[in-house]
Amino acid sequence: MTFDQLKTFYWVARLGGFRKASDHLGLSQPAVSTRIGTLEAELGVAILERTTKGVTLTKQGALLLGYAEQMLFVQEEIVKRVANPSEIEGLFRIGSSETIAQAWLPDFLKAFGKEYPRVSIDLTVDISGNLRNSLLQQDIDLAFLMGPVSEFTVENIALPKFHLHWYKAKGSGTVDLNTKPVISYAAKTRPHRELMAELSRRVGPNVRVYSSASLSASLQMIAAGIAVGPYPQALASGLLALGQIEEFDPGFQPTALEFTASYLGEPRSVLAERGGEIAKEIAAAWDRTQDL
Repeated sequence: MTFDQLKTFYWVARLGGFRKASDHLGLSQPAVSTRIGTLEAELGVAILERTTKGVTLTKQGALLLGYAEQMLFVQEEIVKRVANPSEIEGLFRIGSSETIAQAWLPDFLKAFGKEYPRVSIDLTVDISGNLRNSLLQQDIDLAFLMGPVSEFTVENIALPKFHLHWYKAKGSGTVDLNTKPVISYAAKTRPHRELMAELSRRVGPNVRVYSSASLSASLQMIAAGIAVGPYPQALASGLLALGQIEEFDPGFQPTALEFTASYLGEPRSVLAERGGEIAKEIAAAWDRTQDL
């Protein structure tokens, strides 16, 4: 019996199938099947029941899963307390909202890469709802998203908020929200939903709201005079400096965007834990520069 066999069994059990485990571990599906078959042969019992819908644990498999979880925890504890971070290798999958990607994410990647120079990073930029699903499905290891994620399996580290400011095209005159479209974050996101509710209450049901998953494209639309909208000042700073957009006050400010660095508490991941800590430090330092 080897540690790799137990680790493979753990992921087959947690993800519910050989294909998902092979994708997660970066192994071929035959390699995963071989490891499980060898482990069952050495133990002399069946630990998984194969079905057309995936796999389920046998009684012996459920018992073994508890031991496998303990062994993986010990492995991460050794990595945390004994291993030299500069020698740790592997793939670390990060998911980030575009707001974070256009703010302090580059600084985070530099800091993380300096501490773990041999760890490869796979980066996904997406809306928070998709990042949440990817995290729970264990397709990413650490997510910077509008949080917190409420599932009990997820650890959330609060990050600095992003306050929203209203912008319009430079020199475009008085804004009438009854006639001027408002552009917001992507549909089915919290900022879009909250803005729609507030505009409906203040302006009326006929207010026109555009949505876009691309914040940079949205700000360009504002600069072109197509619409107005509320966005973090950090994202608008470039167009503000160029004199293409300007701030205005429609009489209310949307709720500030709250972000978290979120990762699964089980199975434990030292990289995710440390990544969350680095993100908090970098985000706080970046946020202080915005007040200068």
